[in-house]
Amino acid sequence: MVRMPPIATPSTLSAAARRAAAPSWLVMLLVCAGQFLVVLDVSVVNVALPAMRSGLGLSELGLQWIVNAYVITFAGFMLLGGRAADLFGRKRIFVLGLALFTVASLAGGLAQQPWQLIAARTVQGVGAAVLSPATLTILTTSFPAGPARTRAIATWTAVGAGGGAVGGLVGGVLTQYLSWRWVLLINVPVGALVLAGAVTWLSESRQGAARRLDVPGALLVTCGLGLVAYGIVQTETHGWGSAAALLPLAAGLLVVAAFVAVEARTRAPLMPLGLFRLRSVSSANAAMVLAGAAMFSMWYFLSLYVQNVLSYTPLEAGLSFIPHSLSIVLGSKLAPRLMNRVGAKTLAVTGAAISLSGMLWQSTMTAHGTYLGTILGPGVLMALGAGLTATPTAAIATSGADPADQGLVSGLINTSRQMGGPLGLSVLSTIAAARIAEGHGRTALASGYGLAFGSGAIVLAASIVLMLLALPRRRAGAAQG
Repeated sequence: MVRMPPIATPSTLSAAARRAAAPSWLVMLLVCAGQFLVVLDVSVVNVALPAMRSGLGLSELGLQWIVNAYVITFAGFMLLGGRAADLFGRKRIFVLGLALFTVASLAGGLAQQPWQLIAARTVQGVGAAVLSPATLTILTTSFPAGPARTRAIATWTAVGAGGGAVGGLVGGVLTQYLSWRWVLLINVPVGALVLAGAVTWLSESRQGAARRLDVPGALLVTCGLGLVAYGIVQTETHGWGSAAALLPLAAGLLVVAAFVAVEARTRAPLMPLGLFRLRSVSSANAAMVLAGAAMFSMWYFLSLYVQNVLSYTPLEAGLSFIPHSLSIVLGSKLAPRLMNRVGAKTLAVTGAAISLSGMLWQSTMTAHGTYLGTILGPGVLMALGAGLTATPTAAIATSGADPADQGLVSGLINTSRQMGGPLGLSVLSTIAAARIAEGHGRTALASGYGLAFGSGAIVLAASIVLMLLALPRRRAGAAQG
């Protein structure tokens, strides 16, 4: 979530916009529809991955870039998108992001080559990063402070959680009864309808004080992450000592170093480095990067396992993940209440430990697994733990920051989770591919996917150790001590 801007006043809204103000329910519908599309596309492609591979001739390792291309650009440009909305107008940026997202969805659905699909997913991620922050800021400027805005934000949050939860089911239905292409093409008519409504009904608003956009920072961090992820992938084919792996890895680290240098000097940094001097901010973000690296890959490998090893249809795969989706929503809903009883640090560690137990259980998967014994139990534990971990970690990160920086720190913790995901997927996919190459058939696939979960468990264990040693122990909302 990005920093919430000040409430729009009549001086920030044009006279025409005030005269043609849309009903609040229509603003809510348009904004939440945009957010739903963004979150849905993080998860909807997972079930379609095997069909994409056979349809376009993608390699086992190449599949991850269908996911990574979207998530890396989404994470890298998300904070920039929030600032652009403040500076250039929330409606204008909402329309721009949605248009970019919709056109990229059309291009991806019509792709004939793997690079075309990956390029489309990259542009989709940029569109999502521009669109998503604007959806929240439009709500905060359209509803007055108090119960009305609280209900609006709660609805926005629920829609986002719902988008992620139903992604597997939607992807399964579209892939089985239409084509994997409709996982992307379905965004086109929906996006066009929302776009028309936004142009017609949304009112423009912007923040009064002009701020510079840190475009170089966004480009550097996105390119740096992409190069590092690409270098990791190359190690499976060429080895860690090869130029094909070392050159992109070194280039990626240099680009990330350049990003840090730019952030230290720019007047309006994308990621203010001074915030990381706070123990609460630095430790929580580091823990979230590791937790995201381990947990993000769960849906990816489960989707491949149930279809490639257990021979589930895409629809069956989507249906099989419904308990997992409900578990992560349940964990997210329970977390605020549990934090008040046991404290944020205790809950974050407990949630991560629950996920760890699920990963260890999932790592025992075989070619003859069953739904009840191999998919349901460990999947519910991993998802429930993920839902319990995110909220208290974010609460700790924001608890030590100045009130004026609360929104920015919230955005940083979300970005850390998103950035850890693709890097973790690159590492775990490389490990799985190396194990799969040692054998053949479904047994080798199950062994490779199981090793990926086992390796993810090690990463998550490192996150738990970091939480225990570094996270400050305080109740949510406590002051920095």
